[in-house]
Order: sequence, then C-alpha cells, then structure tokens
Amino acid sequence: MKRHFMMFAAYNQWANNRVYDAAADLSEDEFRQDTGAFFGSMMGTLNHVLVADRIWMKRFTGEGDAPARLDAILFPAFAGLTVARKAEDQRIADWIGSLEEDALSGRFTYMTATDMRTISQRLAPALAHFFNHQTHHRGQAHTILTMLGRPSVSLDLSFFQRTEEGRAYA
Repeated sequence: MKRHFMMFAAYNQWANNRVYDAAADLSEDEFRQDTGAFFGSMMGTLNHVLVADRIWMKRFTGEGDAPARLDAILFPAFAGLTVARKAEDQRIADWIGSLEEDALSGRFTYMTATDMRTISQRLAPALAHFFNHQTHHRGQAHTILTMLGRPSVSLDLSFFQRTEEGRAYA
C-alpha cells in the first residue's frame, strides 16, 4: 500500500507542475479573473489546494501551518505560490516516503477546520481523500485554463504512468 501512495505523491508533483507550467502563461488579470469556479479564480483555486494540503499535512504530521479558512489566499502572487507549491509537494512526497507500511493501517486523530470536531480515522482512507481532493481541484484549474483560451493539459494518471517518472509505478 505504501507504494500506491508513493505513486500518488509522485503523480501529485507531476500534475501540479503541469498545471503551474500552463498557468504561468496567464496574465495577472487572468490569474485573478473570477471564472465562476468554486474558488472563483485560478489564484483562488490554486491557493485552496495549498491551504487544504497544509491543513491535512498538519493533521497527519503535527507539523507546519494550518490555515483557518479554506478560502485563504496565502500567496496572491503566482511566483510565491509556485515556490510554496513545489515545497509542499516535496514535503508530501518526503513524508509519504518516510511512512512505515503498518502506519497506513493505523489511526490518527485531528480537529476539523470548519466545525471544530475531533475525528479519529484510519490513515489510508484519509490519504485517499487527500490525493483525490487535489485531483478534483486540479480539474477545476484545468477548466479555468480552457475557459481562458489556453490549451488543454493532460493530467490523466495513466498518462503520468507512461512518463519516465511515472513508469516506476505502472
């Protein structure tokens, strides 16, 4: 099971790099333009994914910042957001790589961000949600790019598995 989550951590880095490479071509106005997406703009959407990742990593590891709001804008400028995204992706990959196999069947306890409840759950299903959440919002980022007239970006897991970095997990 650890190998499975290592694949998702590697896929996460790869897919985020592709989205950020495509978003780098947006003007400042396009980056901030409200397109009707759940978090409004590319800026809001990409910040939300970083916010959620930091919340979950704080829950998983007990370390790092955990923003109090799901719609927080941690980095209004694309350059700073890109640096933070790359660092968070590496943090995720390093943490997954450090896990022992038996930890995945263990439980962890955390406080929810929105209604302050204590939750205890198994780690593996929480990790499945963690990576699925990223994929969900990358799909929204993809839609924002196409709405702004940018080329479609292939983000399929099977496409990743056919790349040099993904073949190790195929």
